[in-house]
Amino acid sequence: MSTTTTAPRKTRELPPLMTLTDAAAKRLRQLYDAGEQGKLLRIGVSTKGCSGLSYDMSWTDAPAPTDEIVRDKDLTVLVDRKASLFLIGTVMDYETKSLASGFTFVNPNEKGRCGCGESFHV
Repeated sequence: MSTTTTAPRKTRELPPLMTLTDAAAKRLRQLYDAGEQGKLLRIGVSTKGCSGLSYDMSWTDAPAPTDEIVRDKDLTVLVDRKASLFLIGTVMDYETKSLASGFTFVNPNEKGRCGCGESFHV
């Protein structure tokens, strides 16, 4: 009688769900310290736009049971669990341009964006 043993599989470390750039952290601190004091930013993904998915941000008073809690640069951001698979490894940034400013996302899971940049697909 022979037995076969298999060595335990090495699991590779997953990238963080989401990270913040210094610019995004600075802007979030400004928002948290001003009118959104005591609230948390929740990031999700909704069905919208020509490419199918769009980033959705909203303020909430407390985490929901379906939220993943992301802590980076001494800040807390919530990610809707339904959006987690779409956002793994995403970097949230804040850009100021001559005609617009706002949060942007560098998402390694994106396979493409629509022409206006409002939606994406994975």
